[in-house]
Amino acid sequence: MAALAILPIALLVVLMTGLRWSAAAAGSLAAVIAAIVAVVGFQFGETPADLAGPVLEAGFTAATILWIIFPALSIHEYQTRIGATAVIGEWLASISRDPAATALLLGWFFAMFLEGASGFGTPIAIVAPMLVALGVPPARAVLVALLGHVAGVSFGAVGAPMVPLLEAGLFDARRLSLEILVLHACLGWMFAQLVVTYAIGGGAQGLFAGRATVAARRTALMAAVCFFAAAALVAALAGAELPTLGGALLGGGLFAAWLRRGSGGTLRSGPAGREVVIAGLPYVVLVALILVSRLVPPLQAALRTCRIEWSYGHGFGEVMLPLYHPGTMLLLAFLCTALAHRAAPRQVGASMLAALRRLPQVGIALVAVLTLARFMVHGGMIDALAVGATTLFGRAWPLAVPLVGALGSFVTGSGTASNIIFANFQIAAADAVRLPHGLALAGQSVGAAVGNIMAPHNIVAGTATVGLVGREGETLARTVPVCLAYVALAGGLVFTVQALLP
Repeated sequence: MAALAILPIALLVVLMTGLRWSAAAAGSLAAVIAAIVAVVGFQFGETPADLAGPVLEAGFTAATILWIIFPALSIHEYQTRIGATAVIGEWLASISRDPAATALLLGWFFAMFLEGASGFGTPIAIVAPMLVALGVPPARAVLVALLGHVAGVSFGAVGAPMVPLLEAGLFDARRLSLEILVLHACLGWMFAQLVVTYAIGGGAQGLFAGRATVAARRTALMAAVCFFAAAALVAALAGAELPTLGGALLGGGLFAAWLRRGSGGTLRSGPAGREVVIAGLPYVVLVALILVSRLVPPLQAALRTCRIEWSYGHGFGEVMLPLYHPGTMLLLAFLCTALAHRAAPRQVGASMLAALRRLPQVGIALVAVLTLARFMVHGGMIDALAVGATTLFGRAWPLAVPLVGALGSFVTGSGTASNIIFANFQIAAADAVRLPHGLALAGQSVGAAVGNIMAPHNIVAGTATVGLVGREGETLARTVPVCLAYVALAGGLVFTVQALLP
């Protein structure tokens, strides 16, 4: 059954990476195969009408993702037209002449901050086009955005992925958060290295012209140390909601201070502070809106009362909180910026129209890959893959714990969804091999985080913002090996820790 369940995923990967099909074409065919396998092999659907359930869920989820992509693209188009992106680039360059430091400030700390504040693919949609505007080739910009935010996914969206883990095992939030951060810290520094490698190599221009020297890699290591140390401190003090957000803010401040001491580059004059604030106004407004909506309990409760909710048939349905959604925050940030700048309506309309033109093909790709995911979840194919993995690994099961988490986020595109699906399964499997529950859930969390770099609809969202629609397979071909290597190493850590425990 596991071999049958993996067929749609294998087909999707082969078509996108081997044959370079677009996500729309490969996802559509793989979704049809997933539906057939679910019905024939797993007896999915009590009635024929149930076949519409996964498709409806996919369409609804695709709309919620497009609600992020559209305002993010509108901001990018507007910022480019008024020259604000160039000003931000000059300011980043003024912090350090080192292109590696500039890449890390934007592709590591800023991406991590956006992940901790909002999640839902926001870092990819915001950071990738900013990098392109500053000189990074589009394909590499998507990779930087994907890799730069992923170590923070475990605590993204103000700790949302931690909720199902804590509920499954009733763990102390601080302890479990620290266990997850220890696993990430042992390996996550490699993502900082990759951010530098992809940002300043392969034909990069402008701010990022250069090469990944030994000094650049040392700078990347310092960035990783600053983030993980700060995140661990925040986790120890505050628990599971703020490690990524606080780690990005505090760690970014420590990193900037290190740079200003002259260790990472030489200072030079840049734009005036007022000019930088005006240029970065949409991001300032976005950060303010997200922080206030997430960290002020009465406002948070009020915004979450507005719900778009539907159900269909036997167990199908979705919920969206429109006022709490990061896409709404992005749109408000865009409109507030335009008002503050007293922008001409024609200029605002042109930016939004340019963004809208990119959405139709992106929407098709999103619906295709999400339909595949929903058939696999509702058809029981994910559970079959997990059971097959435990049978295959036996006592060596700890090696595969992060792999299961990555599988969940690969299919669903969400670390939170992966944790919801597999948290209880991980605890049951841990009992079978006498693996501590906390260690099992830490491995699940790490795998669920890194699986986001190869989730097709995350890649679709990233390529859409930099004008690479139809070339998603190129990105997937690069992220799959990185993801598999990371979960293999993480599995080795889980296995080693288990062996060392009394």
